[in-house]
Amino acid sequence: MSVAPGEPGSGPEAGARFFCTAGRGLEPFLMREVRARLAATQVEYISGKVFFTTCSDLNMLKELKSAERLFLLIKKQFPLIVSSVSKGKIFNEMQRLINEDPGSWLNAISIWKNLLELNAKKEKLSQRDDNQLKRKVGENEIIIAKKLKIEQMQKIEENRDCQLGKQIEEQTLEQRDFTTKRENFQEGFQNDTEIATDTRNQNDLTFRVSCRCSGTVGKAFTAQEVGKVIGIALMKHFGWKADLRNPKLEIFIHLNDIYSVVGIPVFRVPLASRAYIKTAGLRSTIAWAMASLADIKAGAFVLDPMCGLGTILLEAAKEWPDVYYVGADVSDSQLLGTWDNLKAAGLEDKIELLQVSVIARCLWPMLYSARFIKLSGCPFGKSEGNVESDKRYNCHCLQKVLILLFLTFRLGKNLS
Repeated sequence: MSVAPGEPGSGPEAGARFFCTAGRGLEPFLMREVRARLAATQVEYISGKVFFTTCSDLNMLKELKSAERLFLLIKKQFPLIVSSVSKGKIFNEMQRLINEDPGSWLNAISIWKNLLELNAKKEKLSQRDDNQLKRKVGENEIIIAKKLKIEQMQKIEENRDCQLGKQIEEQTLEQRDFTTKRENFQEGFQNDTEIATDTRNQNDLTFRVSCRCSGTVGKAFTAQEVGKVIGIALMKHFGWKADLRNPKLEIFIHLNDIYSVVGIPVFRVPLASRAYIKTAGLRSTIAWAMASLADIKAGAFVLDPMCGLGTILLEAAKEWPDVYYVGADVSDSQLLGTWDNLKAAGLEDKIELLQVSVIARCLWPMLYSARFIKLSGCPFGKSEGNVESDKRYNCHCLQKVLILLFLTFRLGKNLS
């Protein structure tokens, strides 16, 4: 059962085959997310991994919140059978992952390069637009300043100021022409460099192999042994060069008793490592899943009565911005960490923080509604009920909460 990323010659626009790793129990969240966010098709999952096909670019793929890491799929097939045969025969079976279908490898490398090139072009265009906008703004400011100066000088000596104005305009035009020529030269040089780089042979591609072995395969072989066998096969078959420190390409292989999966990491940094979270508390993927269970609507009131470092509130505010968020905690250090996270994420004006105990009477006036939505042991679902009927997890003072993001120490310990 071998699944190639696509037909030979196809690109990302035709739909590429990817897979994401996910925390235990988060696969259903990730399946729903790739369908909704990426319009993915052929979505399936096995324990810890979700496979899907999509035409989305890298910017869209970066938006996945419930995934740990994202890979471009090269191969997915039945597991290797480890029996009493010699290691040499099993090593030959591993090398067949490369030798049996080299077309799937070349096709995956082509899609991977196309994704990177498309992303680089978009970033270049965006940067060029920003530079043009800054240049226009700067030119306008210069022109306005010069006009004011000319008008002031005209009151003193009109003829002399006219000549000075002409000289200034000529200098401005010359400077603009020089700037345009310099930018055209730089763009031409960059294009020539990119073309020269693209025309290089694949022999210049450097790589390293990252392996994960479990089950009977993990008992029989170490990850280093498997990586060495796969690396030698890649060097012999494609002429690539191994580079363990700074490779251009990384190959990921996971062998266990259920499947054999080979892929290319799309991003060096895991998707679960949020750039907008300075100090991590609860795992970001779990925090997002808990917030998604609450069915947050625009204009709602969201309270996290024991917010800790505010990870749940941060994930919710990024995904659903038109909501009123409040975080409460009794700990000074936790609230200071939350405030640092809010500043790093630029959400100081979106989330209010209160230093108060969850049982403090000062919360009572604003908390009087008896219905609530309580997040139970994510990802096992949510439970709805009455405050009085669930005293084990909620204090009777926590009412008027349209959406309650309730995290106890026991729950956090189970999910971390």
